[in-house]
Amino acid sequence: MEALRIVLQIIFIIICIALTVLVLMQEGKSAGLGAISGAAETYWGKNKGRSMEGKLVKITKYLAVGFMVITVILNLNVF
Repeated sequence: MEALRIVLQIIFIIICIALTVLVLMQEGKSAGLGAISGAAETYWGKNKGRSMEGKLVKITKYLAVGFMVITVILNLNVF
């Protein structure tokens, strides 16, 4: 069981580093008050999920869920 805990901790560290890098790679959401009207169109556009920014957002969401799940598992004291 100790080997499984070590593997989970290594995966946890990799997810933490990946989350940090992905968040830093994403563009800022606020560009001032002048961008309010144009931001809605680009954010809700049809091609948002196909762009690089859309992919970064999706990957960030999945890694965040994995981060939370592994955190709960590591804190259960089962190992």
